[in-house]
Amino acid sequence: MSEWTLSLTVDGPERTQALAERLGARLRAGDLLVLTGELGAGKTTFTQGLGRGLGVRPGIISPTFVLVRRHPNVPDGPRPGGPDLVHVDAYRLGSAAEVDDIDLEDTVDTAVTVVEWGTGKVEHLADSRLEIVLERAVGAAAPAPVAMPGAADGAEDDAEDDDAEPRRITLTGIGPRWAGGPPPLDPPGEGPAPGH
Repeated sequence: MSEWTLSLTVDGPERTQALAERLGARLRAGDLLVLTGELGAGKTTFTQGLGRGLGVRPGIISPTFVLVRRHPNVPDGPRPGGPDLVHVDAYRLGSAAEVDDIDLEDTVDTAVTVVEWGTGKVEHLADSRLEIVLERAVGAAAPAPVAMPGAADGAEDDAEDDDAEPRRITLTGIGPRWAGGPPPLDPPGEGPAPGH
């Protein structure tokens, strides 16, 4: 099983989303991403950027209370005919068996599947995965959850958008899909991304 690791440092939510957007533009149906990070580390912010890169309908929020949200590809967007995004919050799921109960195997081959808190629970869904760890600056306290006005299902925003401190984002590619090494993530017309 091939494996590589790439660590980058980004400042603030806009750069987190920009990096994720570049990655999202390179993803394809069947890709499984496992996001790890403490509350407020930027997992949902990262997923919003992925969604832009994939060309799915805007409005990505944490699926904390519904467990799974499917975001369809926009036919007149930047990637018409591209894969949908399936966004999962596995925090409340205790095992791979509980993941199987939400039927991700029905969409894992036809969509890009992003699972927050999925380590140890979703690796069986695909023979390849991209593990993404988001870490806040050392010594910083996580922000308290903030209720989002008008959010469905009482979803909360973990105050990531107001938090401009640096994040270390570590990507690890596992399996044949990622055997060629990390995808190029440099912004167009720029050199290597910070921390590269």
